[in-house]
Amino acid sequence: MGARKKISADARKEARKSQYFAKLNNIPTSPRKMRLVADMIRGMEVNRALGVLKFSTKEASINMEKLLKSAIANWETKTEQKADSATLYVSEVFVDGATMLKRLRTAPQGRGYRIRKRSNHVTLFVDTKNTNDNQNN
Repeated sequence: MGARKKISADARKEARKSQYFAKLNNIPTSPRKMRLVADMIRGMEVNRALGVLKFSTKEASINMEKLLKSAIANWETKTEQKADSATLYVSEVFVDGATMLKRLRTAPQGRGYRIRKRSNHVTLFVDTKNTNDNQNN
């Protein structure tokens, strides 16, 4: 790794230490379906978001709930506080496409249709209301 690249990578790592997030890779759901669930909870208070995900009928909400619980646990270990005492909210959610499994479905007259089984990566950031207000002032 070059010197300039290493310096920027170290700066990114330092910035990540003050952020509280969880990442889930290679979820076998299409990114489009996962983005619908991510849009439901973006900007929401954490306990309310957990309730929304728990009672959602979408399959992707199961993985998102698991990820949100992980992000809350990461926040608790980094700050050494309980999540109930602070006003936590979902600050950002990213859903990116991951690798595609390419399969063939038989078609008439000796042909084959391509099937793309998509998967995704989800990154969920959690923050407190106080921290966000102090940065804006």
